[in-house]
Amino acid sequence: MRWAHALHYGRDGHQDVCVIGVGTPDVTVVETAEAPQVSMDASGGMAQRYALALYEYAEEKSVLPEVLDQVRALRKLIAESAALREFLADQSLDSRQAGQGLEVVLKAQGFSETLKRFVGVVSRNRRASRIDEILGAVLALDAKRRGETIAEVRSAQPLTAGQRSALQTRLAEAGYARVSMIERVQPELIGGLVVQIGAKLFDTSIRGRLTRIQNAMKGAA
Repeated sequence: MRWAHALHYGRDGHQDVCVIGVGTPDVTVVETAEAPQVSMDASGGMAQRYALALYEYAEEKSVLPEVLDQVRALRKLIAESAALREFLADQSLDSRQAGQGLEVVLKAQGFSETLKRFVGVVSRNRRASRIDEILGAVLALDAKRRGETIAEVRSAQPLTAGQRSALQTRLAEAGYARVSMIERVQPELIGGLVVQIGAKLFDTSIRGRLTRIQNAMKGAA
């Protein structure tokens, strides 16, 4: 079977098989328990496998820097647009509606055909709500391959340039000189930050403080 600039993601029994290729399929990723883990949370295996397919395809076609720039741009767009985040989280949308909506957004913003096809595949497989996580896994994979420490940073609002610079300085002072921050917006944190580096978790969020107060009150009761 010949593929012309095709990106396909289908079901193979109980496994997901992702193929990205030009001409004959040249990248195949099968979901298995043995796949290397990059994402910080327990459900990150799926995100990493999607990320690996895109990363290796871009690497093979010598377009990795361009693809990484577009991944960062799309994550920035998601972080800065509450409307887009609400759309991605809307469970009432079927895969077709999610895919069409994202296609309109990506086309309007001038994203490449490679990224548009990739996002289309993610949407068709009912993973649109996890697209930000998948894009984060792409950046985490790149950081890991470059030998950098990965810091997952969650905040209620997108970080400003000043906040990002201050956090990088604090991390360097704590001994993390070569660190790549993978940012994620989580409004439910209310305020503050949650930073995870490997098994270490630094929680200064308001939600985290409230949880600790509640736990202390329960212990005193």
